Amino acid sequence: MSGFDRRSFLKVTGGAALGAAAGGGWLAQALAAGKITPGPTDVFIVVDVQKCFVPGGSLAVNKGDEVVPIINALAKKFQNVVMTQDWHTADHVSFASKHDGKKPFESIKLGYGNQVLWPDHCVQGTDGAAFAPGLDIPHAMLVIRKGFNRDIDSYSTFREADGKSTTGLAGYLKARGIKTCYLAGLATDFCVAWSALDARKEGFKAAVIEDASRGIDINGSIAAAWKDMAGKGVQRIQSADFA
Repeated sequence: MSGFDRRSFLKVTGGAALGAAAGGGWLAQALAAGKITPGPTDVFIVVDVQKCFVPGGSLAVNKGDEVVPIINALAKKFQNVVMTQDWHTADHVSFASKHDGKKPFESIKLGYGNQVLWPDHCVQGTDGAAFAPGLDIPHAMLVIRKGFNRDIDSYSTFREADGKSTTGLAGYLKARGIKTCYLAGLATDFCVAWSALDARKEGFKAAVIEDASRGIDINGSIAAAWKDMAGKGVQRIQSADFA
């Protein structure tokens, strides 16, 4: 995979160009005609808006709490909503605390490729793994928990970091007749981007709602993620693009 190679993620450096505007791809006609009106073949995937990822959390994304009201408003426009939760074991392989001499945001080599090491976060059943305060989507039809395999990290809501183990989400969405995935949440350059790329790999159209997402930005990772998503046909849009 060019640009945002998910198996050598920390090797990415800055300078990558930002992705193309939404109007340059399959949403061009819809946006030219006005606003996007989600229908029965569209799904809104809300990625990892959890306490650990908002200010005060153990792996806080800068201004991560700002996405909550935007996502709440967007969710009301969709009849199909899926939410995801990071759901790690206490001894998860991605935790720096489980590797002697390693610190958060360093990387190690595992059997499936490079692994960023994180502060302990979103441990199963803990308060930090709960959804962020104020997140209110009572009509969500499914919650996908990911990262519960202690030996493999899982950024994408479609498959684990080994690229093989699936969550079952693609089959579920296809059975429901979904054609297009709109994604938002935390963080843009990890779980949102990986989910969008895998949505495309599974044959869905995909768009990431930029102002309803926030990123971590390690070594230029936000710019690199947008570049790679654009290269795979993921559209970059704003919440204001919706009717």
